[in-house]
Amino acid sequence: MRMWIAHEAGRELMGPLPAGVEVAVLPRPDAPLPGDPAEVEFWVPPFLSTSGDVVGMAGRMTGLKVVQLITAGADAWVGRLPEGVTLCDARGVHDAHTAEWVVTAILASLRRFDHFARAQAAHRWAYAEVTPTDELGGKRVLIVGAGSIGAAVAARLAPFEVELTYVARTARDGVHGVDELPRLLPQADVVVLLVPLTPQTRGLVDASFLSAMADGALLVNAARGPVADTAALTKELSSGRIGAALDVTDPEPLPAGHPLWDLPNVLITPHVAGSVRGLLPRAYRLVGVQLRRHLTGQTLDNQVRDGY
Repeated sequence: MRMWIAHEAGRELMGPLPAGVEVAVLPRPDAPLPGDPAEVEFWVPPFLSTSGDVVGMAGRMTGLKVVQLITAGADAWVGRLPEGVTLCDARGVHDAHTAEWVVTAILASLRRFDHFARAQAAHRWAYAEVTPTDELGGKRVLIVGAGSIGAAVAARLAPFEVELTYVARTARDGVHGVDELPRLLPQADVVVLLVPLTPQTRGLVDASFLSAMADGALLVNAARGPVADTAALTKELSSGRIGAALDVTDPEPLPAGHPLWDLPNVLITPHVAGSVRGLLPRAYRLVGVQLRRHLTGQTLDNQVRDGY
């Protein structure tokens, strides 16, 4: 059985593999092919940010049975794979480091580390410029997307004695449905977006969503850029009524001249929530488990259905 992976380090990180598994590395789709794509049965593709048409490569893999992503989001792949190919995401792999980014972004925004970093670059002692700052303790936090990353965020926020409320596409015990957002948004000090990008979540954060947020509230987007309507977001943030911490934007990368860059109430990072040193060991540990399950005919974990 032939499998292609995206990182040379993955060979070792997957652990010992069963006999008969041939592993080759394709770091990006425009790199020289390590063999005949038609013979690949199990594929771990590179990140979409690399050059070339990553998804289009699947069309050349006529023997493909499994695509195992090392990303949590699968939106670029849904509906674009040949019939009979099982698509699995990396649910669970990104929980810890994405949750770290969310907590860091909230604290940096509320305590105005963004302002102080700019002041440091200008060699300016900026104590009186933004103090007293806001604080996280006691805040009402609304987590939109109550999956595994949402649970990881909640666990890390709990020591700050915040009041947590959860929203998901379907209401369940302890979790509100998306239809309740108009009632919940005005009650939140911090709104964290962790939903996957699907037809239902594209543009979820529109003008009405933003206008329903409380004055002084903070929007934190660790989901996907198109979950928020950029024009509506820019307009609302330009008023200064609310603030935002964004790891994702639409378009991405954000153009140099875009007005979001210059807003003092906006903290932007370049889609780095998942870019940590521990990513590959966690990701390829999952790949190894999934490969062994595939070879023994077991049902694969993290299968993507309806965009989730």
